[in-house]
Amino acid sequence: MAKRLPRDFFAQPTIKVARQLLGCVLVRIDKTNGRSQRVSGIITETEAYCGEEDLGCHAKAGRTKRTEVMYGPPGFAYIYFTYGNHWLFNCITQAEGEPHAVLIRAIQPLEGMKLVARRRRGQPEARWTDGPGKLTKALALDGNYNGTDLTASKAIIFIEAGKPVPDHQVTVGPRIGLYTVPEPWKSKPWRFLAALPKKI
Repeated sequence: MAKRLPRDFFAQPTIKVARQLLGCVLVRIDKTNGRSQRVSGIITETEAYCGEEDLGCHAKAGRTKRTEVMYGPPGFAYIYFTYGNHWLFNCITQAEGEPHAVLIRAIQPLEGMKLVARRRRGQPEARWTDGPGKLTKALALDGNYNGTDLTASKAIIFIEAGKPVPDHQVTVGPRIGLYTVPEPWKSKPWRFLAALPKKI
């Protein structure tokens, strides 16, 4: 059994967490008809969002009902609705009171493939979880899980340590979709993308 990431992991600097999450495994314990099943995927893409001064970050607006969880302890889930269609999953990072987070942008499906296939019916397997809104559909994550402690012993959503991804398999670049965000925030190299083999 792989080790769940502890709170100390998420308390590290946000850029470091975003990079180190590559290769880790995002797990959702799905309970259906009284049975529990792991649905998971290897994290292959992340983006860092770094506090109130980061104009690409929700915390730029300060402490609001929406961003409240960002100001809490590290290791909690921040799940929000966007574009009127998608839920996006983030991990709170750094120290309590510092509203930082890492967006999980993509995963490589690992467990619970039948459930993932059902939830992503009509989509080719290669596109099941290659975007932040797609992976939340595949893992059935929505606003009901906002504020979940990912480090709790009985958590049904958590992240496990995985196989580290070497630098030569990682692309670093600007975050995606920040069309109206001014520089230098628009071009900060805070997106990390891993090119993984089919199985690791």
